[in-house]
Parts: sequence; C-alpha cells; structure tokens
Amino acid sequence: QVQLVESGGGLVQAGDSLRLSCAASGRTFSSYAMGWFRQAPGKEREFVATINWTGSSTDYADSVKGRFTISRDDAKNTLYLQMNSLKPEDTAVYYCAASHTLGLRREPNYDYWGQGTQVTVSS
Repeated sequence: QVQLVESGGGLVQAGDSLRLSCAASGRTFSSYAMGWFRQAPGKEREFVATINWTGSSTDYADSVKGRFTISRDDAKNTLYLQMNSLKPEDTAVYYCAASHTLGLRREPNYDYWGQGTQVTVSS
C-alpha cells in the first residue's frame, strides 16, 4: 500500500511558477508509475502528466505541454510537478496518483490517490 501526500499549492499570479510535491510512504515507490491529475471547479478531473517507474518516459496533456515538467526522486520517495507560466485556467485541485501498472492517462489505471492540493492562479 502507498500513501500519497501532496504539497506546494497556493495562490499565484499569471505567469508565476509553482512546484508541487507528492511524498509517498512505503519502500516500493520506485516500482510505481506516477501521475498528476487536476480538477477545476465544476469540471471533471483530468489528466495532467505521467511518468513511468524508471523516470525514462513522460507524457503531458496538450494544455500543459512545454510549461509543466513531471519528475521523480526515488531516493526521496517524492514526485514533483514543476509548473511554469501559470495561467488562470490552471486553477484546480491537483492530485498525485500511483499505478501498479503502466499508469498512462487513464484514471482507472491508478491504484492510490492523494488528497489534493489547491492551486489558484489569478489574472
């Protein structure tokens, strides 16, 4: 079992940067594919980014490609999301998730979820 705790959210202005962290419990973090998802008010949760268990492969939603970077530090059991050039439409609760399998973009592929961290971008 893996427990995930996100941090790093906050209120920023458009154009600013934030780095989200997701701390994972357990000694098997390196064996999980990991992902970031977000849910804006009144909308369904959507895929943001994913990274495979080795860190050698990443994928991004078109809306964040070129602005966000997902990474992992297995020595620290931590997943990151570096968010640059933030826009008001990036405002959402951001969730990290862990997958026993490939992860990829599909929510059902993920087995464990964090509680989320709020990111608010003002214009």
